[in-house]
Amino acid sequence: MRKLILFLLLSMVSFSNAQELNCTVSVNYDKVNNANGQVFKTLQTALNDFMNKTVWTEQSFDQKEKINCSMFIIIDTYDNNNNFTASIQVQASRPIFNSTYSSPIVNINDKEFVFRYIEFENLTFSPNSFDSNLMSVLAFYSYLIIGTDADSFSQNGGSQYFRMAQDIVNLAAPSGYKGWSQAERNQNRFFLINDILAPTFSAYRETLYSYHFEGLDNMHKDLKTSKETIKKAILNISSLNSVRPNAYLTRTFFDAKVDEIVSIFSGGPNVDITDMVDKLNKVSPTNSNKWSQVKF
Repeated sequence: MRKLILFLLLSMVSFSNAQELNCTVSVNYDKVNNANGQVFKTLQTALNDFMNKTVWTEQSFDQKEKINCSMFIIIDTYDNNNNFTASIQVQASRPIFNSTYSSPIVNINDKEFVFRYIEFENLTFSPNSFDSNLMSVLAFYSYLIIGTDADSFSQNGGSQYFRMAQDIVNLAAPSGYKGWSQAERNQNRFFLINDILAPTFSAYRETLYSYHFEGLDNMHKDLKTSKETIKKAILNISSLNSVRPNAYLTRTFFDAKVDEIVSIFSGGPNVDITDMVDKLNKVSPTNSNKWSQVKF
């Protein structure tokens, strides 16, 4: 009987600490010449284990509720002192209600990724200290993904996870590694999370919720009304351009959403989108060729 109770307790603990992410990490080292490829393969395996076995929150996630995401790391240089310079592409998606479609919610290319890794070292993350730039960068984006996903289901539902990401920034800033400081260029991790939590940029988080939960998740019921809701959400986030033109936060949203927006407004019930396309060309001019594909 005691063994049975112990088993049930362990099962409950295992369930309550279920991992939140279903993450695929790929490490590309094509740019590195005359290097032992095994260290990169070991790194890739270790990072996949780290991302998928770390318990990031106190919430319970069923297998089907795990957030699908990927991290594509391109190694630029590697030296004999186990130092790596790289870039990391972070992507994530969330399912849309009553469909087989997954909507992209994160698409960020971070080129300020320098770290040290010794083959077979134990990879762990401590939320209360800065121990490794490698771990801190991956943990930062993990909380960013979880927070963005939560915001897309509940208004400001990701606040606690965004604050965890901000805590990582505060601990990492004194390290000297690039990407963490407000003294650098205004398109880095510091500004990304700072803007997400700033009241000035509340339209971004409002849009995450209305675009996904009130818009995409209701498309199976009323396609035209949902398209109107999505249009309103896009105009809302576009208003940030008057606060800070070419804001990094706004750019990351459209980097994730450009193809989806074109698809939504290129078929189905007609919606007047003249004003929306005009706004899109002003807020995200780098995607003007994509916006030209939207059908009026």
